Amino acid sequence: MTFAYQARDAAGKVTRGEVDALNQENAISSLMGRGLMVVSIQQRSGGKAKHRSGTVRESDLVMFARQLATMVDAGIPLVSALTALYEQADPNRQKTLRSVIGELVARVQSGEAFHEALARQPRVFSRLFVSMVKAGETGGLLAEILDRLAGFLESAARLKKKVKSAMTYPVIVLCIAVCIAAFLIIKVVPVFGSIYADFGAALPGPTQFLIDLSDFVRAKWYFVLIAIGAVIYGIMMFLRTKQGHEAWDRLKLKLPIFGPLVHKICMSRFCRTFAQLIRSGVPILEVMDIVAETSGNWVVEQAIRRVAVDVEKGEHLAGALTKEPVFPPMMCRMVAAGEATGKIDEMLTKIADFWDEEIEATLSALTSLIEPLLIVMIGVVVGGMVIALYLPIFKLGDIVSR
Repeated sequence: MTFAYQARDAAGKVTRGEVDALNQENAISSLMGRGLMVVSIQQRSGGKAKHRSGTVRESDLVMFARQLATMVDAGIPLVSALTALYEQADPNRQKTLRSVIGELVARVQSGEAFHEALARQPRVFSRLFVSMVKAGETGGLLAEILDRLAGFLESAARLKKKVKSAMTYPVIVLCIAVCIAAFLIIKVVPVFGSIYADFGAALPGPTQFLIDLSDFVRAKWYFVLIAIGAVIYGIMMFLRTKQGHEAWDRLKLKLPIFGPLVHKICMSRFCRTFAQLIRSGVPILEVMDIVAETSGNWVVEQAIRRVAVDVEKGEHLAGALTKEPVFPPMMCRMVAAGEATGKIDEMLTKIADFWDEEIEATLSALTSLIEPLLIVMIGVVVGGMVIALYLPIFKLGDIVSR
């Protein structure tokens, strides 16, 4: 909310202005903290907290959890801590986060539990976040749980950033290759076509195909763009369907180079999420349900749900995991050891750390492998087009002799 105020400073001078605050009492407290004596104050804009269509960045969410954990651990009441975070949030860069925190404060002040208020913002706070906060509130360990949650979110964001950075280079190189090929087809090939038209002889097959392709693209460029757009749109719509989503997730695990990487990422996410939830005191069946939702792959999700059914029937977790081929034998054995010693969360954390190291090594090897492959691919595409254009010149002697 925005409040217009009239106040006096220490010298008795009247000042006017506007201040953003959650409510009128908060606005007055903020002005008094600046050494102003409020004469009048009136709400200018805002009302109930509005749901914004934007998203909260992962870095802002991590900072929110970390700072809230620090303030709660220092003995600051939850409402006061949330109010401080609201005032600290940048109204220009963090509009969505500021709006969300404002609604959290209003709901907690009205007597609603913190995890219930978080659950009303599913686009910002995942079920994992809500469940861990709920366990922290129930066990009186909210500060510790929030600190663990911030560490977990940092690890997940770090892994996602590594994967994105590894994929950025191939995407850029592919875009450059497409642009070079388009430039050759649109600008260079027609020049050679006009030269060869005066030869009066049949052109080699590759050269004739390239010239015909250039003529078609230049004459029907709008049709080419529509066709490409239709194909991309059709693929996106198919992937949004249940069948398309399932087929794509199966295919990702079977890809020759990227399949093992996707599998390791899913296993790391499963182990780390499971460990954090178990350590926070969340019931095992709820843990299985949350881990299945956050697995990131339909095949892994279905395997986890089948494991949950076996665990609900009374079977040990390690035995249920062994039945599913998607879970590596090493992980199953370490889970069995964790169950035997009562330290399953520590075992799962160690497995997650191991998978993260494997993912980093795989990404490094993948980057080293992709670079020469992309160079070869660009060389084949561009070099093939150049050779096709110069093939008639190699037969120029035969044409002149005739």
